[in-house]
Amino acid sequence: MPTSTWFRLNVAKRERVLEVAMREFGEHGYSTGSLNTIAREAGIAKGSLFQYFTDKLEFFAFVCDEASRRIREEMERRIARVDFDQPFDEWLFDVLCEWTEYWSDHPLERAVTAATNFELDNSVRSVVRDTANQHYLQVVHPSLKLWQERGDIRADADIDVLATLLLMTLPHLALAPYYDGLDPVLGLRGRTPAEQRPIIRRLIEGVKPMFAPPA
Repeated sequence: MPTSTWFRLNVAKRERVLEVAMREFGEHGYSTGSLNTIAREAGIAKGSLFQYFTDKLEFFAFVCDEASRRIREEMERRIARVDFDQPFDEWLFDVLCEWTEYWSDHPLERAVTAATNFELDNSVRSVVRDTANQHYLQVVHPSLKLWQERGDIRADADIDVLATLLLMTLPHLALAPYYDGLDPVLGLRGRTPAEQRPIIRRLIEGVKPMFAPPA
């Protein structure tokens, strides 16, 4: 958590620090991003950062948490508009299509997500990945349990395994169309959200035997 000094900053200044930090970490990574650049572009003294946060890891976690919160809240709004009266596999297809549409329109959040997933420093990666994963799980686990209770996911399906697969698939779909070398099998690189739809359908059909109730 930031210190009380952070919360005494006016809202516009806090937003400026956050936006600059997201841009810097999204371009250079957390551990190799420049705190000097963030302070200069945000219009604060570098030392002020450590009046707002106890150390760099806390700052990294905060930036990741704020970016992840934005992503989760927007996806929750989008998911709420998806038809819940259709079968689970069709609902999942619609949700994943919304997911890929989101990333095409949010390059800043996409860059921070890439930094979170590609961070090389083990101690930093542990902190930011754990932070981001908590936001994923707030949506993934309740959704899977709801669909299992409704009978669209069979009772003996392992929800934890399905959640794990989704936690691997979601960042892959978010990043593979925009970064080289991530998807040598399905060829997501460079595809528009519309062009990704057949691949999403194929992914769902591939794992469907893991969750589909008996015909």
